Formats: sequence, structure tokens, C-alpha cells
Amino acid sequence: MTASPKTALIFGISGQDGGYLSRLLLGKGYVVHGTSRDAEASAFSNLSTLGLRGRVATHSAALTDFRSVLQVIAKVEPDEIYNLSGQSSVGLSFQQPVETLESIATATLNVLEAVRFLAAPIRFYNAGSSECFGNTGEDPAAEDSPFRPRSPYAVAKSTAFWEVANYRESYGLFACSGILFNHESPMRPGRFVTRKIAAAAARIARDGGGTVSLGDLSVRRDWGWAPEYVEAMWAMLQRPEPEDFVIATGEVNPLSAFAEAAFSAFGLDWRAHVESDPSLLRPSEIRCGFGSAAKARAKLGWSARTRMHEVARRMALAERARLDGSPLDGLLF
Repeated sequence: MTASPKTALIFGISGQDGGYLSRLLLGKGYVVHGTSRDAEASAFSNLSTLGLRGRVATHSAALTDFRSVLQVIAKVEPDEIYNLSGQSSVGLSFQQPVETLESIATATLNVLEAVRFLAAPIRFYNAGSSECFGNTGEDPAAEDSPFRPRSPYAVAKSTAFWEVANYRESYGLFACSGILFNHESPMRPGRFVTRKIAAAAARIARDGGGTVSLGDLSVRRDWGWAPEYVEAMWAMLQRPEPEDFVIATGEVNPLSAFAEAAFSAFGLDWRAHVESDPSLLRPSEIRCGFGSAAKARAKLGWSARTRMHEVARRMALAERARLDGSPLDGLLF
């Protein structure tokens, strides 16, 4: 007899990771459901760009409302839940700290409590964040590195991480967190600095000149390719026992190097087109953040294949394709 396909429920399906994860799961034969606060009003543009809009069932759910969360989980009866929801901008979290905390920490707690209440054999993945580590210094962060959050966003993600650990240890839930370092793609929202740089490089290349204003160009980050990172999310839920994993490339580069790579895609010198704007600086900043995925390599068989320079190049070329009205084929995956 043929086994029934697995069902996955993705909270936050409209974001970058939600779209790529949907594609991965559908390719593995899953039935995929996803939520938005108002599914009827949401455009789900990323799903449409990836050609998945008609292949995913969508539902309305407010994760800060326990009843709403409980209802959608009971309706879908998922085998796996991926929690990718919440306010996702570090910069915006300084302006909206309460919304950030509620949309991440309270939302995660509601999902965990709903799974516990239903007593169903659901496997739960929570999107953690490398921001929890704060400054890593010259040594990459691993699963046992201490958390030193430096933003309301990081505080919220740290809270959610420990909620997951508590429910795993106290109630025996199959619940784990992926502590993902920066992972980018052409599906990133425009407010993210990587997309801003890629879009500026494409626009300046097309127009023959111009500038873009950025904040601190010396901050260093570990940038990977988002389609690869969702593979690690799925792999975590296929393990015999739940464990938390750091997902990263292990390489660190300054923001100026990302700008250089993006502008180089068009043969441009980034230094002629990038200006530093002190107003874009955050109240507190992580000077250096990168991670070690040694545990993921050993236990998940996962390692990053695409490095920062190729990530920046693909994003820049995708932005130029958008400007020219050309298809993004070959640049999204």
C-alpha cells in the first residue's frame, strides 16, 4: 500500500523562506498549507513568483491569538509545523519593540501550547536567528555559544528559542530551532540592506549613474543562499530526536564586500556609487557575526554550497531582470 503524503503547515508562508520551503516540500510530495493574518487579502506574491500559488492551501491565522492558532492546527492536522512568522526586520524592531516581541515570542508560545493541547504527534520547527548571539568576535558561533542579544528582535528570538527548549524538555514535544545566519535571495523584502544594494546596483547600471546610501559598511556577516537553508529546516524534522542546529556558511565578509560583489556584476566600482549615511545607523550594532555548521554537517549532512559573492551576483542580476521585465529563471534557485 502507498503511504499517505505528509502534511505541512507553514506559519509565515508569504515570506522569503516560506516560499522556498513550500517549493521544497511540494517537490517531496507534501501537502502544503500556509497562513497569513488575512489570507483573502494577501497577494502571496512570493508564492506567485515561484509558480506555487495554486499548489498551496492558505488560511487566515493571527499567531498572537491562541484560539486562531488552535483552530488552524486542528483543521489542517499537520505532520509538521514550520514557524517562520513574525516581524523580521532588526532595524524595525527598534521602532516597534512590543509588536516584535509579541509577533515572535507570544506567537511561538501559542503554537507550542496548541500542539501540547492537541496532543498530536506533530513535529515543530522554529525559526531561530543568529542575532541571538550578538557579536561573535573572531570565533564562529556554535550551538553552545552564549546568547547576547543586541536588538529587540534578537531578544524576541532568544525568548522563542528558550520557549521551544522548555516545551521539548518539559512536555516531550518534537520541537527544535534552527539558528540561521543571514541567508539571502531575490525574494528578500526591499527593506533589507542586501536587496537594497542589489536593486541600487541594477538601477545604476541601467541608468548609467547614481548613488545609494548605506549605514555602517564595516559590519561583517555570514551570508548564505536561502534555497539551501530551507533544506536544513526540513532535515531537522526528519531526525530521530529533536535537536537545535546552527546553519551558516562559516565565512564572514564586510558589508562593503557585498556591495563590491553586487556592483561587480555590472562591471561597476561600488566606491563610486555608495555613500555612508549616519542616520541609517542602529542604536546598537553587531560588529561581526558568523557561525559554524559543523554539527549540521555531521548530523544532517548539510553544508552551504553558495557563498556570498555568488549570492550578491545573483541578486543583482535578478534586480536587473525585474527592471527590464525579463524572467527570473535561473536566478531564484
